[in-house]
Amino acid sequence: MTYIFIVIMAGTLSLFLSLYVQIKIKDAPGAKSYVIVTFLSSVFTFAYAFELASSTLQQMKFWLSVEYLAMPFIPVFVLLMCVEYVGQKLKHWVYYVLFLIPFTTIFMMQTNNLHHLYYTSLNLENTSTSPILKLDWGPWFYVHSIFVFLCLIISIVVLLRQFRNALFMFRMQILLMVAGLLTPIIANYFYLNGWSKGIDLGPVSLSITFLFHGVALISLKMFNVAPIARDSVFESMKEGVIVINQNQVIVDFNQAALTIIPALSEQQIGKTIIEILGNKSSLSEKIKAEQECDYTMSSDEKVLHYRINFSPILNKNGLHVGKIITFFDVTERVNMQDKLKMLASLDGLTQVLNRTFFMRKSEMIMDHLILNGGSISVIMFDIDYFKKINDTFGHEAGDLVLTQVTQTVQEELHNTEFMGRYGGEEFIICMPKTSLAEASARAKSIRAAVEESYTIFNGEKIMVTSSFGVSNAIVEEGEDRYSLSDLIRQADMALYTAKNNGRNCVESYEENNIYSYS
Repeated sequence: MTYIFIVIMAGTLSLFLSLYVQIKIKDAPGAKSYVIVTFLSSVFTFAYAFELASSTLQQMKFWLSVEYLAMPFIPVFVLLMCVEYVGQKLKHWVYYVLFLIPFTTIFMMQTNNLHHLYYTSLNLENTSTSPILKLDWGPWFYVHSIFVFLCLIISIVVLLRQFRNALFMFRMQILLMVAGLLTPIIANYFYLNGWSKGIDLGPVSLSITFLFHGVALISLKMFNVAPIARDSVFESMKEGVIVINQNQVIVDFNQAALTIIPALSEQQIGKTIIEILGNKSSLSEKIKAEQECDYTMSSDEKVLHYRINFSPILNKNGLHVGKIITFFDVTERVNMQDKLKMLASLDGLTQVLNRTFFMRKSEMIMDHLILNGGSISVIMFDIDYFKKINDTFGHEAGDLVLTQVTQTVQEELHNTEFMGRYGGEEFIICMPKTSLAEASARAKSIRAAVEESYTIFNGEKIMVTSSFGVSNAIVEEGEDRYSLSDLIRQADMALYTAKNNGRNCVESYEENNIYSYS
C-alpha cells in the first residue's frame, strides 16, 4: 500500500506540473511538449497504481493496456521538449520516424495474445504483500527499450551541447534537466535486471524526472526563452542585446549590454528590467513604451548615443513569448550629423555663426526670456575703414584681417555669449543675462583688444579699429513687447552714432538717448 500511495503522489505531481505550465507559460519554447509528456506520465502512473491495486490477472492486464496507451510516447515528447528548449528544429521525416516505434509498440502490446512478440507470457505472482504481474519479455520489448534509452540519451546530449556557452542560470537548468533524464535510465536498469523485485520503477522515476524539471521551471524560469540564441546571436554582436520574456523578466543579455546597463549580472536574470533600471529612470520609461527611440548616456566622460529597437520573439506557432531589446551604437553617426550641422551654421571665412543661425539661436533665447524673464544685450560692431584695407592691400589681406579680428573678439567672450557675422565686415554679439552697463563695459574691453591686435601680411603689420553699438532689454515674465529685431535695430542705431562720433568708440542705446562709452 505504501508504494501505491507513492505512485499516486507521483502521478499527482506530474498532473500538477502539466496544468501549471499549460496555464502559465504554454507558448514558451518546449512548454507544449512538456505539458504533453507530464500529462502522459500522469496517465501512465495512475494506471500503474490501479494495476498494483488490482487482485486478478484480468484486471492487471487491462490497466497494463491503459499504461501502454501513454507510456510509448513519453520518451518521444521528452526528446522534443529538449530539442525545442535549445531552439532547434527537426525535419518532418524525423517526426515520422520518432512516432513510428511508439505506434508500433502500442499495436504489438494490444495484439500480444496473437503473436507474443512483446511479452512471451503474463502471469500472476503472489508476494508477501500483494500479487503482481510477472512478465517475460519478447523481442519487441527490447526494441522498445532500446528506443526509450536512445531518446533519453539523445536528449541529454542535446542539452549538454549547450552547457559550455550558457550563462549560469541556463547551466543550472540544463544540469537539473539532465539529472532528471538520468533518473528513469537508472530506474529501468534496476527493473530490467530484476533488482526491484518485480516492481516497475518507471512511473515513479518519471515523476522524479519532472520534479527536477519542475524545480528548474519554477525557480529558474525554465522555458522563458531558448538559450541557443546566445550562441548564434548574442556574443557575436557589437550591439547591446537584452532578452526579456512576456512579463519583462530578464532572460539573457550579452557583454555589450553591460556598457549601457552596468548593473546587469548573471544574478539579475529572473528580475524585471524595470527593477534593475529603477521605475523613474529615462531608460526605464523608454523601455516601458516599447517604441523605437534614441537614448543618450555618459560613459567614461564620453557621450554615447544609441538607437533602441524592440523585436518580438515568436514561437513556432507565431505566438509572442518575449522580446529582444537591441541597442545600436549611433554615436559616430550623431557626432557626424552634429559636425555637419555646425559646419552649416558657421561662416566659411571667420568660423563664427552665420547670420541665419545667429538669429535662430538668439530668438530661442528671447523666447526663453519671455517665458521666464531676464536680461539680454546685443552688441553690433564693424571694422573701421575696412574698404581702405581691401583697396590698399587687396582682398586676401582683408580676409586675414577679418579672421584676426573675429579670433580676438571670441577670446574676449564668456561661455554663454556667442558671435555671428552679420554681413561684410559687420558682426553681432549676443550676451544673455547681461545688463546694459555690463555689456557696454564688455564692448569697451573688446574695442581695446581689437585696437591692440594686428595682422601680418607680406611682412607688413596691419592694425585696425572698430566701432560698437550696444542695446539691452529687461524682459518681465510673460512680457512680449521686446523682439530680437528691435534689439538689433537699436544696436545698429547706436553703432551708426559711434561712426558719426569719429569711430573706434562704444555707444549704447537706452530709450531715446544714446550714451557714449568711448
